[in-house]
Amino acid sequence: MFTFREHIEYDEQTGVMEDKLLYTALENLKNHTGIQGWIAAADKGDADGVLRLLINNREDTFTILIKGEIRFHQLEQIRQMAKKHKNLLLIANTIFPKIKQELRNNRICYLDKAGNIFVQTDKNYIWIEGQKNDRLKIDKINRAFTPAGLKTVYLFLINENLVNQPQRTIADEAGIALGNINYIINGLKEYEFLIEKGRKHFQMINKEQLLNKWIEAFEEKLKPTLHIGNFRFTARITENNWKDIALKPNETYWGGEPAGALITNYLVPEIFTLFTDETRNNLVKNYHLIPDNTGNIQIFKKFWKGQATYNETVVHPLLAYAELMNTGNSRCMETAKIIYDRHIRENI
Repeated sequence: MFTFREHIEYDEQTGVMEDKLLYTALENLKNHTGIQGWIAAADKGDADGVLRLLINNREDTFTILIKGEIRFHQLEQIRQMAKKHKNLLLIANTIFPKIKQELRNNRICYLDKAGNIFVQTDKNYIWIEGQKNDRLKIDKINRAFTPAGLKTVYLFLINENLVNQPQRTIADEAGIALGNINYIINGLKEYEFLIEKGRKHFQMINKEQLLNKWIEAFEEKLKPTLHIGNFRFTARITENNWKDIALKPNETYWGGEPAGALITNYLVPEIFTLFTDETRNNLVKNYHLIPDNTGNIQIFKKFWKGQATYNETVVHPLLAYAELMNTGNSRCMETAKIIYDRHIRENI
């Protein structure tokens, strides 16, 4: 049986052997479309092999890269692989719709376990969606990655000392109910992000992995619950003079691309993100905004207490980094790397 040099072990995230994932994807692809595939080589340097597909009687050869699930923070690495390898084919258990869109925008071919495929090469073009996995793995709920848990973990990542403060203090800082804290602590211990060093004294470990998991979960589980609305600038304020807007200190903060621009002086924002304690009406009045569901100003409720920020009008670098990574945009991700190197790396 064919196996990949880096994908022989059982993957706990996807619940399958990685080589089984490939064969299942090819079998589903054949059943749904008639497209046949076979393995031409089991190894290709930094990739996972070579695959041939027969599409409409035209054979294409692909360098393949196998992943469990694809997240936005992995896209830059995938883009670099696609530059290096002609006809890169990404194969994954799950690829979320927004990530598929970004892959198509970059002409990166993909195939998921259910048999959904996108191929754009010199010989072939095919795009098939709508196939579902027969069985989705349902993970046990871990309270560290619920919305309440994510608020707490964010503060732990910024200030590790908080984890050893009284639970009532932690709950107050995170703005959540006291009863959640013990569940969150146990959830972090279960995932081996927290260990006990003596009686009721904890130490955070694997912080980089925790940060990556927080980034993913923040985008999916917490950020949507904070959304106040989308807006656009009036004629009085434009995208060219957004820095002239006088935000209310310690109440409203630039996040995302504007935060990246202000922290690094490297990025010209296209999407303007704000986190705030102000009411919707005050936002419109104070900052000359017009509600617009398709507007490029996205406003969210502030989810932390105190001064867990870069300054009085810019979010903490860790939050800016997370949002920039989740865009999947190469320029934003370059800015995120600068922020990581300057403001995050030494604490992770």
